[in-house]
Amino acid sequence: MKKIAILPTLLTLGNGVCGFSAIAVASMIDADPGYLVVSAWLVIAAMIFDVFDGYVARLSRTASEFGGQLDSLCDAVSFGAAPAFILWKGFGGLYEAPVMRQTVAVVAVLYMVCAILRLARFNVENTPDPAGHKRFKGLPSPVAAGCVVSLAILRGQMPTTLTGLEPALKVFTQLWAPVGALLVAMLMVSRVPFPHLTKQLLRGRRHFSYLVRIVLVVALIALMRELAVAVVFWGYTLGLLVNHGIARALHHDTEPAPAAGLDDAVPH
Repeated sequence: MKKIAILPTLLTLGNGVCGFSAIAVASMIDADPGYLVVSAWLVIAAMIFDVFDGYVARLSRTASEFGGQLDSLCDAVSFGAAPAFILWKGFGGLYEAPVMRQTVAVVAVLYMVCAILRLARFNVENTPDPAGHKRFKGLPSPVAAGCVVSLAILRGQMPTTLTGLEPALKVFTQLWAPVGALLVAMLMVSRVPFPHLTKQLLRGRRHFSYLVRIVLVVALIALMRELAVAVVFWGYTLGLLVNHGIARALHHDTEPAPAAGLDDAVPH
């Protein structure tokens, strides 16, 4: 094997360590429900490592096949197994009916399986050409993980601005967690295109109004900081899913009708 880049590799391993730590911490939720939030934030920390390992590898021109395979292995832990375990451990026990607890467990397994399949497909179809990385086929696994753990953060850290709505918010997170996890699991293995968010936001020259919109969004997130994680991940996922559905509907409506054949023109 060729020599490996030390710093990108350590950052990638940091991703995997955060994912494993999230699972370890989530296993103690029964003793202290506060561990639910800690485990969720560890998955967010894994995302930060995941962003920087690729950035450092490209910046230092040390990107390699070894690094790509290692990254996917760590992603399978941090964005596949860890969110699935957090879903099962943090939300499965909230239901009194055994059938509902079993349903959450099944959804958690399906989520993990879809995340692994998503990563395997990405490895097979991935191209070294940077121009091919502007869009993803299917929801990226870190975003799917963010959607799941954001509900854990929202449940464990109820926003102070929504104190009166706390009971309703708890019911919403309990009901939406398995449904939302199943949704993002299916999106991961779908062919729905999702843009590379960081590249779309930061690369190239933009009009001044684009910068103003980004500043307004950041200010809005700062004002509702307790909801920021859920707003970012679910806004990205559901917003682009709706946009994709509208685009497909409009494209279908504008397609010309097929020409009538001979059998259609001659009455029987």
